[in-house]
Amino acid sequence: MKALLVVVLATAAFGAADAPARLGAQSPAAHQQAALVTKVNVAASEFKFVLNKKTAGRGVVIFKVTNVGKISHDFKIKNRKTRILSHGQSATLRVTFLRKGSYPYSCTVPGHAAAGMKGVFTIT
Repeated sequence: MKALLVVVLATAAFGAADAPARLGAQSPAAHQQAALVTKVNVAASEFKFVLNKKTAGRGVVIFKVTNVGKISHDFKIKNRKTRILSHGQSATLRVTFLRKGSYPYSCTVPGHAAAGMKGVFTIT
């Protein structure tokens, strides 16, 4: 009986010793969830948007919008928009895309979209 108790305690001790290594390793589910978040940098200026990525997979897309232009701009996509940004200001917009497709984006300041501040973001 004592021998069995020693074996059980030794097994538990070795299992606990490598627990931090196992906890630090990313499980396949955690890796897949991390892949569902895409970060996109958006530079707004007169009269265009420059996105570092124009496509993403389904999931959450975090748009970091920075106004590098001289006049105020905002960014709207999928019925969500940033506040009006002055030169040098930034805002973050978190949008969940559940379906594949093409999603138009634009600046809602009057006349800006007509002047070219618009485009299409694709979810694959």
